[in-house]
Amino acid sequence: MPEPTTSASAAAPAPTENSLMALLRRAGLLDWFLLGLIGVVVLAYFIPEAGSKSSPIPWFIITKGGVALIFFFYGLRLSLDKLKAGLRNWRLHVVVQVITFLVFPLLALAVRPLFEGAKGPQLWQSIFFLCTLPSTVSTSVVMVSIARGNLPAAIFNASISSLLGIVLTPLWTSFFLHTAADGGHLWGMALSLTWQVILPVVAGVLLNRRFGAIAEQHKSTLRLSDQVVILLIVFTAFCESFTEGIFRSYGARDIVLLGLGMVALYLLIFGAVWGLSRLLGFSREDRITALFCGSKKSLVHGSVMASLLFPAAAGTGLILLPLMLYHALQIILASMMAQRMGRLPLVGRAGLQ
Repeated sequence: MPEPTTSASAAAPAPTENSLMALLRRAGLLDWFLLGLIGVVVLAYFIPEAGSKSSPIPWFIITKGGVALIFFFYGLRLSLDKLKAGLRNWRLHVVVQVITFLVFPLLALAVRPLFEGAKGPQLWQSIFFLCTLPSTVSTSVVMVSIARGNLPAAIFNASISSLLGIVLTPLWTSFFLHTAADGGHLWGMALSLTWQVILPVVAGVLLNRRFGAIAEQHKSTLRLSDQVVILLIVFTAFCESFTEGIFRSYGARDIVLLGLGMVALYLLIFGAVWGLSRLLGFSREDRITALFCGSKKSLVHGSVMASLLFPAAAGTGLILLPLMLYHALQIILASMMAQRMGRLPLVGRAGLQ
């Protein structure tokens, strides 16, 4: 009899450790991609020449080809039948897209006068670029699932947001930022968007009925390939920025303040969506979907769009900095909120009514 007791007691700490590791992983603190983002930025700092234009490795061709593949496989998994079925809940979709593509940019424009001095305007441009981006796909759907929201509506909104972002993000940035869309470069940017984004998406959608099921079966592998491409884009962007000395005037204090600003932006949008969805009388499930789809910004689309809209800019690393901070923070904050909502009982969810 003593032996089983000893064995059980020896094994007792394991569930606690596993639970802690699972919680950290669900909160995004052990996500390899976040660690990879930090790693490639550190690597770019120490060996910037490895990913700059002077490198013998054809990074430009590799990243451009990777971008096209990302959008092709995205289109391959996009079912037109599911999109048509999702049109019924139009009020929810309007709220999510208005928050994503109108409220976010208007907030950035409202705080523009606060960004003065030598560093202010460039930092504001990075934040404005972040605010014009579409919502995430996988993260939004996962959070809605954890919180027990309207999952089909989440899939629809995330997909529609990604498609709208192909047009609306370049449109917003062409009005207020110095991008490749300015002046005579407009045609070149439109052609680049067509070849690298629009045509691959269309080709993927047309092949969905034939190969969509295969793409769904291998979605984990495809997501991994997407993340690898994003890491390469971030690496080359920061290599070029470090080579040109873009970050020399930015210290730790600036990064901390920027991070706090991203937290404030997320919480402000989260509160605005919550209040609006309650005002419109959304069900609890629809409210959760609006919250997690309307408050996200996509690092995938941001990295891709930055490489298209700012192809010759050494400051692309700075353009991506607020987005990277927001990406990390939205995963951590949204995970904690989604888990809390998902733990509430099915009946009597007073805090969500």
